[in-house]
Amino acid sequence: MASAARGGILARLIPCLAALGALVLLLASAAPAAAAPASLLEPRRQAWPQWTLPAPLERPGRRDLHYPDWFAGSWEVLSSDGSSYQVDFLRDGRGRVVGDRAGNAAAVGAALLADQLRSVSDDPRNPNRQLARLAGPGGSTVELESTVVGRRTETPAVELFLADELSLQVVHGAGEPAVSRVETLSRFELLDPDHITAQQWQARYPSPALGLSARAKRGEQLTLSLVRAEPEPDRAS
Repeated sequence: MASAARGGILARLIPCLAALGALVLLLASAAPAAAAPASLLEPRRQAWPQWTLPAPLERPGRRDLHYPDWFAGSWEVLSSDGSSYQVDFLRDGRGRVVGDRAGNAAAVGAALLADQLRSVSDDPRNPNRQLARLAGPGGSTVELESTVVGRRTETPAVELFLADELSLQVVHGAGEPAVSRVETLSRFELLDPDHITAQQWQARYPSPALGLSARAKRGEQLTLSLVRAEPEPDRAS
């Protein structure tokens, strides 16, 4: 597989679980007479694959993606692309559920790329930046740098969670860096405490050097089934 192709495959995964890719679960607390806020992500989902930029996302800064409490623990994932792997969701220092970004990306990458994926590491100063190293031509190393530059999350119901992330992808190898943007919208539904189903919609855009406004070049849709492998260690019965 050519280095650009490998970079493209892993770029699809890192934002997802990476790949897989939200705020702590919030229960609606508005007064009964108040109207529920309009969703921005449902219209976005319905418009796929005819996505364009700019998207209705906010800059995350150095804030991590926070998931609902029911994500906490380890999950066995079966993807509609035929791959399977395990992902982990942990609690940060403030008790919020976050994904093990590097570990999850490495698990997904290993399922698809085997030993072509050499390593995945997080930026210790920014949870939204990650570096993956892949085997390149002639024993060289190709580096895929991924930074989340846009994010929005919604919790329309206790058992539903939507997250949309836009990542800037830079592939470093021989020659000039290859730059692109990848958007991944995920919709998770809790079926019961041990089962989650998910759908993911993804699109790739050209480099922002060609303009901040852009039309999706190509898209992909996946269905995921998550079955609990292990509960949270500190909450196991």
